[in-house]
Amino acid sequence: MAIKKIIIIALSMIGFNPIIAQSNSKFVNTFIGTDGTGHTFPGPSLPFGMVQPGPDNSVEGWNHTSGYQYKDSLILGFSQMRFSGTGIGEMGNILLLPYNENKSKFKNSYFKNSETASVGYYSLMKKDEVKIELTCSERVAFHKYTFPDSKGKLLLDFQHGIQFLNDSLVLESDIKIENPTTISGYCKTKGWVTKKYFFTIKFETPFYASKEILKEKKQNAPKYNLDFELPKNNILHVKIALSTVSIEGAKVNLTSEIPNWDFNNVREEAVKIWDEYLNRIDIEATQKQKEIFYTSLYHLLLQPSNIADRNGKYRGADDIISIAPNKEYYSTLSIWDIYRGAFPLLQIIVPEKIDGIVNTMLLHHKAIGFLPIWTAWGQDNYCMIGNHSIPMILSAYQNGFQGFDKKEALKAMIETSTQSHFNSNWELYNQYGYYPFDKLDNEAVSRTLESGFDDWCVAKMAEKLNDKETNLNFTKRANFYKNLFDTETKLFRGKDTNGNWRTPFDPLTATSPMNNPGDYTEANAWQYFWTPAQYDIEGMKNLLEGKAAFTKKLNDFFTIESKNPNKFLGQEAMIGQYAHGNEPSHHIVYLYAYSDSPKIGQKYIHKIINEFHNNTPDGMIGNDDCGQMSAWYILSSLGFYPVNPANGEFVIGVPQFKKTTLHLKNNKTFTIKALNYSSNNYFQENPKLNNSLLKRPFIKYSEIMSGGNLNFQMTNK
Repeated sequence: MAIKKIIIIALSMIGFNPIIAQSNSKFVNTFIGTDGTGHTFPGPSLPFGMVQPGPDNSVEGWNHTSGYQYKDSLILGFSQMRFSGTGIGEMGNILLLPYNENKSKFKNSYFKNSETASVGYYSLMKKDEVKIELTCSERVAFHKYTFPDSKGKLLLDFQHGIQFLNDSLVLESDIKIENPTTISGYCKTKGWVTKKYFFTIKFETPFYASKEILKEKKQNAPKYNLDFELPKNNILHVKIALSTVSIEGAKVNLTSEIPNWDFNNVREEAVKIWDEYLNRIDIEATQKQKEIFYTSLYHLLLQPSNIADRNGKYRGADDIISIAPNKEYYSTLSIWDIYRGAFPLLQIIVPEKIDGIVNTMLLHHKAIGFLPIWTAWGQDNYCMIGNHSIPMILSAYQNGFQGFDKKEALKAMIETSTQSHFNSNWELYNQYGYYPFDKLDNEAVSRTLESGFDDWCVAKMAEKLNDKETNLNFTKRANFYKNLFDTETKLFRGKDTNGNWRTPFDPLTATSPMNNPGDYTEANAWQYFWTPAQYDIEGMKNLLEGKAAFTKKLNDFFTIESKNPNKFLGQEAMIGQYAHGNEPSHHIVYLYAYSDSPKIGQKYIHKIINEFHNNTPDGMIGNDDCGQMSAWYILSSLGFYPVNPANGEFVIGVPQFKKTTLHLKNNKTFTIKALNYSSNNYFQENPKLNNSLLKRPFIKYSEIMSGGNLNFQMTNK
């Protein structure tokens, strides 16, 4: 098919040599993370694809932010797009539910043991004897329904959507039945974002009757029951194409990507495309380790989604239609999460995507005046804090990516950091040198600390572009975090406009706007203490009065017990105060590399990997958050992680596999070996880079991408 050819050509142009005979996709278990708090989904998608068709068990609540929860046994139907691993739901539009009229009482129930899924495929058997199979291309969902006889019925629901705070509404719609094989239209919805989507639906077999269901109060989109007289095989094929731009765009996407009705061929092509990405890393590991690793890699590559049409047109944050550079415009940018580990990892695995992601962020800035915070379907939902597009841009530039305007990038970084917008009140921040808690509803300390890292990044970008004044100003701001250091508690503590500390002060209780407002974001004072260490480890040591105190602080952090840890958002998978279930903790274990006791960090890394990650539906503790949890696992299993995700350095930890081979651009390879590795020998010492002793606690992005080898000597102590 055309899709396959395009992918192979693209890969060859950047120097990748796809290993067609190999199939790491067979290790992917798409049910990992679908139970508990992982919030992933088992339906098909392509890498960075626009569509994610899959089952919806419910549209409301914390457990159904992807529409799916593994333990459920009832089904609402099958919608066409969703998020993977997020704490808030969106999308879930255009719901289809095939059913057998003779057993309509069973139309929402299914046999749990019939449910199967793999890359590019999902299937189940409903109790009314209708079998559902799903696959897709980048922009087109492909459904296959097998009925028990020639009479097929289909519920088509355009009102459906995964809800945010139970207020998702279709604001307006314009949907037309063009003919018995085609329905096309448009919807404007309000959920986490206000968005427009356009679509066309094609049926291989024409329906002979349609009936619109009476709308309920506040419903602005239709629902239809369609009737089909099916051919001898009792199969109904349906294709649903999407566009942010127009119905015509959706139609072009459909005819360009899936012009025929060969379901199996589309499924097979999806597997080939996934293998071309998953085969970029080979590991020597157990079956269980391979399942967790390649599923993590799969989850990482589900997003961000390229929402540009095949012709490159996209609808921007300003609702204006434009042409995207290289036909790439990315959304589902969960930036507060992915800037930490996922984006640095993407630069290793899929360097061909990085310029497109950065250009997307710059186009967003051009449209609305500041860089994106968290985008869905091209619109910002302003979720979380900080402006972490800034470290992502610096990271890309630091690592040698040149496919974007560096001067425009610095301009966007400066304007985002000086012109106030949602959650970024720069006048207040500059006036006090911190965010005072009596001027904000919540998160005052977290906002101060995270802004400090962004400021450091602006300073470094300015330094690289020889803008001395900007470098000086933002270097000064990057030190604002010290203004909230309480010498008595030796933690960062809320301070009001008069310079008074917040009292009473409970450093162990997590706060969050969602369920316990306070000075920290889904975390407590202990967990946010280590945020400035992302960029200023020496400054943190000085605050604590030396390396020994820094080491003791880390030891205390991993041993102090929590109070009601599971009561508050973000307090999952605890070791002392370390909360692996949420992002503010993810870099902390790697700070041991800069302490007096680096092997204690290795012990905890091994513990986290083996106790908090599993190859079961509940094997992901905490949201996957668009691949960040998965990225932590991948990087940590390789043996390194970016404490500072913007400086091009990966701090050495401890590898979990005997051998890993990274297949890089320009047909280079980087091999990681854990010599003498065993279940007892999980400490490392004397790492060698290209056979030379590594005398620093990190390796550089440039060293990885140049190819070579990193060898660890494994020991039992």
